[in-house]
Amino acid sequence: MAYSLLVSLTLDEVAADAAHCTQCGLARGRTQVVFGMGDPDAHLMFVGEGPGAEEDRQGLPFVGRSGKLLDRLMAQEIGLTRDQCYIANVVKCRPPDNRDPTPDEVAACRPWLERQLALIAPRVIVTLGNFSSKLLLDTKTGITKLRGQSYPMAGTDAVIIPTYHPAAVLRGGALQEAQMRSDLVRARMAIAR
Repeated sequence: MAYSLLVSLTLDEVAADAAHCTQCGLARGRTQVVFGMGDPDAHLMFVGEGPGAEEDRQGLPFVGRSGKLLDRLMAQEIGLTRDQCYIANVVKCRPPDNRDPTPDEVAACRPWLERQLALIAPRVIVTLGNFSSKLLLDTKTGITKLRGQSYPMAGTDAVIIPTYHPAAVLRGGALQEAQMRSDLVRARMAIAR
């Protein structure tokens, strides 16, 4: 996926189109599409898996406990707030009972994420967890083996920095939090390059 993708719509126009998407079964159970939020000209973009219950209610990504942890670590390790970056998910509608998105659901939402990446054109993409890391790196390798490194994004000048999903850090404890912090430091250094 390359940023040279021809894009004629603005990010707001793409979000308005996505709000009416019915390309997969997730549309039937959603309260609203959770497209993304933040600075459309950001150098840093976070990509998670999909919205949870609170995100579905508010229409914003990462607003529950995971979001609070992400905000805190982002401020402490990168020196940014969520308004200074862009935050999105692989799937834009909540999977029922917070189950993993299916391959068909990921494929249906992929064009929305590709448009976001093309329009924002971030220098650094931090993938949060397995789904976004595997999708954007086109790999089957899991997050525990992927994290701790930077990867060039094909066809762009951007780098991808995989790290744990904040929900996994909340369950995993101090070691995972320390590893996520080091990944965010890597992101800060990549932004400054």
